[in-house]
Amino acid sequence: MSKSTKTLLAFCLVAFVAACAGKKEEEIVYVDEPVSAEPVYTGKYK
Repeated sequence: MSKSTKTLLAFCLVAFVAACAGKKEEEIVYVDEPVSAEPVYTGKYK
Protein backbone atom coordinates (compact mmCIF):
# COMPACT_ATOMS: atom_id res chain seq x y z
CA MET A 1 0.00 0.00 0.00
CA SER A 2 1.14 3.51 -0.66
CA LYS A 3 1.89 5.98 2.09
CA SER A 4 -1.16 8.12 1.27
CA THR A 5 -3.47 5.08 1.45
CA LYS A 6 -2.10 4.11 4.86
CA THR A 7 -2.50 7.68 6.09
CA LEU A 8 -6.09 7.82 4.84
CA LEU A 9 -6.96 4.50 6.49
CA ALA A 10 -5.35 5.60 9.75
CA PHE A 11 -7.35 8.83 9.68
CA CYS A 12 -10.59 6.94 9.02
CA LEU A 13 -9.85 4.53 11.88
CA VAL A 14 -9.19 7.38 14.30
CA ALA A 15 -12.39 9.17 13.22
CA PHE A 16 -14.43 5.96 13.63
CA VAL A 17 -13.07 5.27 17.13
CA ALA A 18 -13.64 8.89 18.18
CA ALA A 19 -17.23 8.82 16.92
CA CYS A 20 -18.03 5.57 18.73
CA ALA A 21 -16.37 6.61 21.99
CA GLY A 22 -18.27 9.91 22.19
CA LYS A 23 -21.68 8.28 22.63
CA LYS A 24 -22.34 8.18 26.37
CA GLU A 25 -25.84 7.70 27.64
CA GLU A 26 -27.11 10.54 29.78
CA GLU A 27 -28.24 9.75 33.30
CA ILE A 28 -31.99 10.15 33.77
CA VAL A 29 -32.97 11.93 36.98
CA TYR A 30 -36.53 11.91 38.25
CA VAL A 31 -37.64 14.72 40.60
CA ASP A 32 -40.58 14.13 42.93
CA GLU A 33 -42.06 17.61 43.28
CA PRO A 34 -45.78 18.23 43.56
CA VAL A 35 -47.31 20.01 40.60
CA SER A 36 -48.95 23.26 41.67
CA ALA A 37 -52.44 24.08 40.41
CA GLU A 38 -52.86 26.99 38.05
CA PRO A 39 -54.66 30.03 39.44
CA VAL A 40 -58.38 30.14 38.65
CA TYR A 41 -59.74 33.12 36.79
CA THR A 42 -62.29 34.81 39.06
CA GLY A 43 -63.25 37.82 36.99
CA LYS A 44 -61.80 41.22 36.31
CA TYR A 45 -62.76 43.05 39.52
CA LYS A 46 -62.76 40.33 42.15
